[in-house]
Amino acid sequence: MKNVIAIILILLIAVSCQQQSRYTQQAPEIETVKALFAAYNSEDYEGQRQYYDPNVQIFINSPESSPTSLDENISQMMEEKDFFNNETITIEDDAIERVTTDDGEVWVNVWGEWKGNMASTGKEYVIPFHQTFQFVDGKIVKEYGYWDNSKIMEDMMKAEMESKSDTTAVQ
Repeated sequence: MKNVIAIILILLIAVSCQQQSRYTQQAPEIETVKALFAAYNSEDYEGQRQYYDPNVQIFINSPESSPTSLDENISQMMEEKDFFNNETITIEDDAIERVTTDDGEVWVNVWGEWKGNMASTGKEYVIPFHQTFQFVDGKIVKEYGYWDNSKIMEDMMKAEMESKSDTTAVQ
């Protein structure tokens, strides 16, 4: 009988000491983010809605004081489609992770590359990026995205100035 009690106590102690994994590279939320990027790559911007909470706050290279709505984000992606061809997002399997914070928040972090060709020049751009997504009940409630698009902006301004100078020279 003493052995049975000792075994039960040992099992209770062992079970109570186990903690839930706070970091993983395999989770439903990771599959959601992969599906989100697959929808982007196939230009199914409206199809991305299913992964987001309707009240999601999106911060793309912006401070928390300036969130973008899902409608605004989708509209912006559709507008950018006219400026670029062959847009793709690629991520390696080891560059995506799910983390549970001390407060119990669930986040998916991604590091990858965006590639695209400027429609007006054909020039290819390869832009490294980082995005992080907060999940609640299987839906994205916050998204943060960070990348340096200054080279693209510089080339767009240069092309615009050249276009204006060509127009002025013709007159």
